[in-house]
Amino acid sequence: MKGTSISIGAEGGRSLDAYIAVPPAGSGPGLLLLDDIGAHGHVRDAADEYAMEGYVALAPDLRSVHIAGAMCDVDAALVALRARQEVRGKIAVLGYGFGGQLAFLAAAQLNVDAAISYYPVGVDAYRAEAPAVRCPVLFHFAETDHHITAAQREQIRAAFAAHDGAEFFVYRGADHGFSDRRRDSYDRISAQVARSRSIGLLRTYLGPRHDLNAMWERHGDCEFALRDVDATMATMVDEPYVNHIPTLTGGIGKRELYRFYKHHFIPGLPKDTKLIPISRTIGPDSVVDEVLFCFTHSQEVDFLLPGIAPTGKWVEVPLVVIIKFRGDKVAHEHIYWDSASALVQVGALDPKSLPTTGIDTARKAIDEKSVPSNRLMARWAESAGKD
Repeated sequence: MKGTSISIGAEGGRSLDAYIAVPPAGSGPGLLLLDDIGAHGHVRDAADEYAMEGYVALAPDLRSVHIAGAMCDVDAALVALRARQEVRGKIAVLGYGFGGQLAFLAAAQLNVDAAISYYPVGVDAYRAEAPAVRCPVLFHFAETDHHITAAQREQIRAAFAAHDGAEFFVYRGADHGFSDRRRDSYDRISAQVARSRSIGLLRTYLGPRHDLNAMWERHGDCEFALRDVDATMATMVDEPYVNHIPTLTGGIGKRELYRFYKHHFIPGLPKDTKLIPISRTIGPDSVVDEVLFCFTHSQEVDFLLPGIAPTGKWVEVPLVVIIKFRGDKVAHEHIYWDSASALVQVGALDPKSLPTTGIDTARKAIDEKSVPSNRLMARWAESAGKD
């Protein structure tokens, strides 16, 4: 999804260049995006991504590096955003660097419903304005950011001590600009975690609220009940990926993942395959499933036991699936399982000389008391009776 370049009116009859991206549904809450100095382009990518999450995202090209002038432009951009017919409901502001400082000031001085500030520069000089903030605020700080010290971060946190809706996160090892793919300081993991937290705040206070449980159930039905590749792919974003961590199987991108589903995963599911749910955790943009994957090894299951000829044995494998969503579509899946216990169960691995076991891993996942703990630890008996 790509946005559009537009012009918006500003103070004194001026006009501001801006970029707007609209969600697939055609409408949604508003989100004003404010970029860091010298980081042009990153904010437009962010606008496209947040539009996929359901927000009407507007990114103005702020021309002033002075607070007073920049805040006038922020105010004008908010007016323009509210006037858009696509905007339904509340409006938040999210800024990076200098834009993070402006996002904080917008929360204190302007009418916004939530504010998110990434590695803000100079915000500690305005911490006296914190009591004026009435909306939820979220700060993402970079641990090694030379623009703001640890002491300054704590001063900002202290300024919000009486604000129940203020959250603060520090990303270890991250530097200023960690969410910008164009910068050398880009930190993929920190950026992903910060983005999920930002989505969490926006979903809570602005919406839209997607039924991730229902969407994940639909995706699973397409795979395991319907065994329909096209229907499965229709539940996913345009360029998804699936990564089966133990065997490095799956696919990156629509073309490769379609091939994987069509020729390996779906036809590789034995007819008696069943999933037994153990637990499910649902977040703002993710679902974590803990399940038992059960089947008779009646055919080669090359995504899970590649190269192992069918043995006819019954297999129960505990696995964990982490599913990320973008809006109402599955973006990617990370799937982990105990590969050693699966190999033991089909006779491909001898557990006698290794610290592993077979189907007992599945039994203990279902009922923690069904199998004794620590029996693979030869030194377990040595601690008996010790404090």
